[in-house]
Amino acid sequence: MADAEHGRQPTGAFPAATATPGEAVRARLQAARLALWLITALLAIRQVAVVLTTPPARRLTDLETWVGPDGVLHVKGSLYDSTRFTGTPFGGLVLKPLTRAAEDALGWGWTFGTLLLVAALGLIAARALPQPVSRRTSLLAAPVAISLLMLSLPVRNALWLGQTSIIPVLLVLLGCFVVRGQRTGGALIGLAAALQPTVLLFAVLLWCTDRRRAAASTAVTFLACTALAWAAMPHDSVTYWIHHVAGAGLGGPSDALANQSLHGALLRLGLTGPPEIALYLVLGAGVAVLGLRRAVRYARDGQLLLAVAVTGCAAIAAAPTAWQHQLLWVLLAVVGRAGRRASDRYVWPVAVVLVMTLPPKMLLPNMAALHPLRDNLVLLAALAAATAVPFLSRTAEHYRTPVPTEYAAPVPARWRHVPLVPFLRRVLTRPNLLLELLLIRVTYAAYSQVRLAARSDRATAERHGHQIHSVEQTLHIGIEHWFNHTVVGLPWLNRFLSFYYETFHFVVPLTILAVLYVRRPVDYRWARTALGFATCLALLGFWLYPLAPPRLMPGLDFVDTVHGVQDFAKPDYGAMTAVTNQYAAMPSLHFGWSLWCGLVVAVLASRWWMKVLGLLHPLFTVCAIIGTANHWVLDAVGGATVVGAGFALTYLLSGPRASAEPRATAAKQPEPGPRAAVP
Repeated sequence: MADAEHGRQPTGAFPAATATPGEAVRARLQAARLALWLITALLAIRQVAVVLTTPPARRLTDLETWVGPDGVLHVKGSLYDSTRFTGTPFGGLVLKPLTRAAEDALGWGWTFGTLLLVAALGLIAARALPQPVSRRTSLLAAPVAISLLMLSLPVRNALWLGQTSIIPVLLVLLGCFVVRGQRTGGALIGLAAALQPTVLLFAVLLWCTDRRRAAASTAVTFLACTALAWAAMPHDSVTYWIHHVAGAGLGGPSDALANQSLHGALLRLGLTGPPEIALYLVLGAGVAVLGLRRAVRYARDGQLLLAVAVTGCAAIAAAPTAWQHQLLWVLLAVVGRAGRRASDRYVWPVAVVLVMTLPPKMLLPNMAALHPLRDNLVLLAALAAATAVPFLSRTAEHYRTPVPTEYAAPVPARWRHVPLVPFLRRVLTRPNLLLELLLIRVTYAAYSQVRLAARSDRATAERHGHQIHSVEQTLHIGIEHWFNHTVVGLPWLNRFLSFYYETFHFVVPLTILAVLYVRRPVDYRWARTALGFATCLALLGFWLYPLAPPRLMPGLDFVDTVHGVQDFAKPDYGAMTAVTNQYAAMPSLHFGWSLWCGLVVAVLASRWWMKVLGLLHPLFTVCAIIGTANHWVLDAVGGATVVGAGFALTYLLSGPRASAEPRATAAKQPEPGPRAAVP
């Protein structure tokens, strides 16, 4: 009785202060869900603001062609006389009664209506995730799905142009996951096919998955809608279905970068005429057949949303034209699970999200050899989803429980009020190479964009240059002018330092990262994180303190040994002037990255001569940046400061460098002693 009395909850005015672990987890999930919904709302507000603050002549341009003086409502001739209307004749027929309202509220009504469609699409996709899903996934899936849709290029493009391409995708999802009855669901999909003919591929998916009433309803609805449009607008129907072969050639040249279909890719590669058409038909048919076979397999496996996404990706590739606003099917393929290891599981979704939210130039360098890949990046993602990515079956061994990641033994936080960051935990296994390359490339592209955006006016940068010059003179460390002219007077030294400055800035850090990834994966994570922190801090310096380097300071008699003598009346600072921030001198990442290289080699190298060789790199780099007049001495001090801060933050937020031994999974149990004899 006494124990029972003590075990009861307090009955006074104040409840128990402690919460069970389950309640704490639920509270964190609710807080995360609220934060994600807030982010979703902010993204929606931003999209509305972007559209409505754009001058009327530049926003909703496709919608203007439908409802303007010569648009669908008022057109006297063919819908396709201007080739800007890319919809089917049935789409034009549907739009006619809607354009009065669109004319009255062209910006607000259409934009908010599109956002509601996006929200509905995200909610349906979140509910259609393959079962079973965790409680965390079920709570967070909807805001994450809507946020990704808001950020995706197809939705942003549809909002900007005023397109209706979200409607067919939504109708297919409604027909597959929301409405009851095969005939009703098939009718919705048939209506979507009447608006976007490639959706007819879903009729084959329905037939092959034993939903034959739905497939028949899809075909009947499509034929009825098309026949209705043919009866109402016979001339337009002939133009669309016969002259333009189901829309091919409408909306712009078929070889435009926005056409992410096999037909567009072949045209961009230089193929034309009957050979191109024959090859396109063969490849398109092959992709459609292979994609449908995979989609049927995933549908029978209980992954219907993945099956829908794979079918949509096959339709993108096989269509004669697949414009950017018609590519949402690729984003839905993010639900597929690929990879046995937990660290591999993120590669496919991260790649899809990056491809669908970022411009291709941020994902691949601007190299002529990579242009065929960059120009067809979304098409390649669609082809991969439809034909190549080995998505796991729900009955596969590692579908629910991938091979876990090995972590080092946990360590206490360095400071009481600064906890360790969970995603910076000390991992012992090698990260996925493709994921690392993607993240490094995107991070560097973002770094370049921020560095360029931090560009300031020339007067401010030069004023800061005079400040730095005065401080160095006061501290008696202003050796830039003497060393610069010494280098100019020694041609062999000039050539060496100019070559060193232009070449080793990227080569050495990338080489060290590659060696660590292959030979020392644990140390690779530690070194990469420190470099990332240092680079982010440097960006803050570029933003807050734009600084002209010595070579761009008029009147101080510095010689630009890399680009040549400058005419400051019409300065030309080299080929990268237009695409880089010439006033991002403080701190010097040339020296900062070289110091990072030297410290990593000095800490990790096993032989003394390797340590010395590693430390020579920052020495040569500081000579190069000063001798070529690209940096002040204090810029190098700034570079050393951000690198030191990068290592310090890594130590603070993730703990010390981990050893290569995995943490023990359980404490060692003592050996049992001899049992006493039982009488």
